[in-house]
Amino acid sequence: MKKASIVAFSLFASTVSAFAQTPEAPSPGWGDAMPPGPDTRVKNTEAYTALVARDAYVWAWPLVNIYNRRLAFKDVPEMAMSGPVPVAPLNRLAMLTDYITPEERLVACPNQDVVYGAGSLALDLSPVVIQVPDFGDRFWVYQIVDDRTDSFVQLGKMYGTTPGFYLLVGPNWHGDAPKGITKVFRSSTNTGFVAPRVFQDDTPEDKLAVQAVLQQIMMYPVSEYDGIMKAKHWSTMPRLPAQSSGENETKWVVPEKFFDELTAVLDNAPPLPGEEARYGQMRALLDAIKNNPALKQPLTQAVTEVENELVTPLLQFRNWGQQLPYHWITIANGADFGTDYFTRTAVAKSNILVNSPNETKYFYQDLDAAGARLNGANHYTVSFPKDQTPPVNGFWSLTLYNEYHFFNPNDLKRYSLGTKNKDLKYNSDGSLTLYVQADPPPEAQRTNWLPAPKGDFSLYVRAYWPKTPILDGSWTPPAVEKAN
Repeated sequence: MKKASIVAFSLFASTVSAFAQTPEAPSPGWGDAMPPGPDTRVKNTEAYTALVARDAYVWAWPLVNIYNRRLAFKDVPEMAMSGPVPVAPLNRLAMLTDYITPEERLVACPNQDVVYGAGSLALDLSPVVIQVPDFGDRFWVYQIVDDRTDSFVQLGKMYGTTPGFYLLVGPNWHGDAPKGITKVFRSSTNTGFVAPRVFQDDTPEDKLAVQAVLQQIMMYPVSEYDGIMKAKHWSTMPRLPAQSSGENETKWVVPEKFFDELTAVLDNAPPLPGEEARYGQMRALLDAIKNNPALKQPLTQAVTEVENELVTPLLQFRNWGQQLPYHWITIANGADFGTDYFTRTAVAKSNILVNSPNETKYFYQDLDAAGARLNGANHYTVSFPKDQTPPVNGFWSLTLYNEYHFFNPNDLKRYSLGTKNKDLKYNSDGSLTLYVQADPPPEAQRTNWLPAPKGDFSLYVRAYWPKTPILDGSWTPPAVEKAN
């Protein structure tokens, strides 16, 4: 049933401010060029309506996810720490001052190579100014995505971005940028998410050195823009109770609420070119539920089945992606999914908020070289031949996640190895061997040890600002060898 559902979907899916104005009218003859949509006066069978609902659920899953993050942030009273994560009111962001900790549950597959920030966009309320300080030689990138999890900005070291002020606007904005704004970036949706990433190595000196630049990473409504770089001491933020706990990622998409939220999601994200017919089908579905409320219960049951049978298995990396040697997988269209709805939802379920490939390339692994599930009952090695660590202009890392795609606490507080670690030991032939296991290896190997949990786990290579061999596929990660 699960495989059939995935295959069927893959085939089927081949307060407004003065700045938010009425969209421009479509070109003459646009309406005549479009085929007619569903006739909502026609009674549909329950089976057909359930088919449309199932498809709508997988298509909309990432959009509902990002939209519900906006709803969560709208009630945040001030920039603060909510348990282990930074939170802020809409159209603002808050920054960490060090690596994220294992208790975090808002976003699966975090990393401990960068200092993160987080903010939710509501561009229907106001355009937003985001500051770029002078990062010097430090690697940095701002990930800013729309409701579809597609990136709509290019801000980072790989772009040669200059310090200054940048304006984020929604699809219907037609105002003039204030004087001093370096560039305007337009989102295709009013809702989005912002996640700055700033590299920090694993030394006390760098943890201190990064603080000054972190203080100038700020975002605020355009009405507060005055051309002066603002700053905030993030370490002094108030602390609020954690918003989530448990083993899994916060449940951002709830089948029982899906049809109550879908109208707002569609209104918030205008159709991409070619999606008008899809939107017509979903609007007709919502009309059918409105006209016949008895439909809601069986349709909710239908999308609950999709959540359990199709979406939930997408948490496992081995169930999707481009297949590479030694069972690694990757994608080539991160943050630019277009109409690749299956990959968009798979990524949103397993590790939402990925960067564009030229910013970061990701490689995922659930299996050892023999195809067996990675498990802490075994010892593993990952050996990079001489000069064959990931070729990057930025940095690289190998991160370990437990079966829920979060850090598994360990005494070393070590969840990744890579560029940030200044004490990695190379072999006499110039190769680098990393040891992945639950119990400590011999003392001579411990600087290269990545502690594993007792149960199943996954490995994850990040290559920030990758070089051509990664982008063209000529470099792929080495095998994860069982070393018992």
